[in-house]
Amino acid sequence: MTQITPASPADIPQLCELLTMLFALEADFAPALEKQAAGLREIIAHPDVGRILVLREGDAIIGMANLLFTVSTACGGKACMLEDVIVRPERRGDGLGSALLESAIAVAQQEGCLRATLLTDRANDGAIRFYQRNGFALSEMIPLRKMLD
Repeated sequence: MTQITPASPADIPQLCELLTMLFALEADFAPALEKQAAGLREIIAHPDVGRILVLREGDAIIGMANLLFTVSTACGGKACMLEDVIVRPERRGDGLGSALLESAIAVAQQEGCLRATLLTDRANDGAIRFYQRNGFALSEMIPLRKMLD
């Protein structure tokens, strides 16, 4: 039986494994376990910053979604950024990703968020179709990034 729960510090090794899979697919990022573990610890320790939801099957974590909270002047209130949405490849196609995404949106709404934004690689047509099926629309905005470390 699968269930979606908040992440705990004990989940970090399995979450890092999922992030390694995710970052192998993304053009802009590369796995760095120490950095990923530090970021996960920061979010788990500070629920006012965000939440990490995990899709569990017994002791195994088969998916995750990361919500980070901010304030949008365009919306006039709280908003969230969805990051690190992934389900293990062998478990895709049976609705688990949609259930995880729906749970993340429900948490965002409970937190009073007025908008949810996410990023995916331009070339990841499967992910784009998945998000569109789940109510997300393409934006005219394009991300720009400057690394500060």
